Amino acid sequence: MSNALAIAHVTQALALLIEANLQPEIDMAVKVEPRKPPADPPTEPTITVFLYQVTPNTSQRNNDLPTRSSDGTLMKRPAAALDLHFLISAYGEESELVGQRLIGSVVRTLHEIPVLPGDIIELAGERPYLDGSDLAEAAQRVRFTPTVMDIDETSKLWGMLHQTPYTLSVVYQAALVFIEGREGPRPVPPVDRHTVRVLPFGAPGAPQRPVLGSVPRPSDEGQPSTEGTEAKAEPKADAKPDSNPDSNPDAKAVEAKVPAKRAPAKAPAKAPAKTASSRGARGRKQPAGEGSSARGRGGKPAEAPESGTGGTAKGTDTGSTESGSTDTGSTDTES
Repeated sequence: MSNALAIAHVTQALALLIEANLQPEIDMAVKVEPRKPPADPPTEPTITVFLYQVTPNTSQRNNDLPTRSSDGTLMKRPAAALDLHFLISAYGEESELVGQRLIGSVVRTLHEIPVLPGDIIELAGERPYLDGSDLAEAAQRVRFTPTVMDIDETSKLWGMLHQTPYTLSVVYQAALVFIEGREGPRPVPPVDRHTVRVLPFGAPGAPQRPVLGSVPRPSDEGQPSTEGTEAKAEPKADAKPDSNPDSNPDAKAVEAKVPAKRAPAKAPAKAPAKTASSRGARGRKQPAGEGSSARGRGGKPAEAPESGTGGTAKGTDTGSTESGSTDTGSTDTES
């Protein structure tokens, strides 16, 4: 963590870092100045280091919230995390490409040494206007990374510099710079004593014993309830003994009704018609003498035998071969 002089300290240290690493490519005297590009371009070799923007660091901006309690007491020293944006420009004789040679040296230095060294920070802190800066004691070191800017962004940047002609330059971002507050939090009083009590269930002041089943277990959460399933399964288990037709009279009644539903409605009507036609054919083929004996007194036909066996025997005794066929048909009909 650093104080409010950290921003100026980083700017001065960056200028010293570039100046200390110009050799061996640059064999001329070069001035490195921490200021904005001049309105009148200098003719001697010059490099300007201009801090044009300071922005909050997006990854560390909310790490110190909240810093105070509800009553306003400071709990933690606040610290602002910042990113510094630098515009580095080079000037020199255009015919000898001095500006391009200087920019090449700057890019090589910051790519080779991206982290601000501690000795450069201490050297920059020797300036009288940086007396009291504690950047050298900060645990977080400052790192430089190049920033890509298109033509539109570059024109907007140079448009902010009123009446300043454009020159070849590069843009770098320095992160991370912390600036702490001046007020420190009040120290918390130490713990006087530790009080640890162990009480059995049922003792005065002890919590109640947990009852199993009153609170759902974590393993049962999300599982479907089985109460309804068990209730539905019980009637099925009790209904198995009643499926026996001997012990269940309702089952017998159902079985008795099933054949009646499946029997065709016209079957009883066809059976009497066939029986009557067979009887008429048998009566016409019998002899006259025997046919009269089949009639009773008063000319009424004799009653038919109760069983099919008796009727078949009668037809066999009185009829001929043709009557035998008739008896066979009558036997089938009566059966």
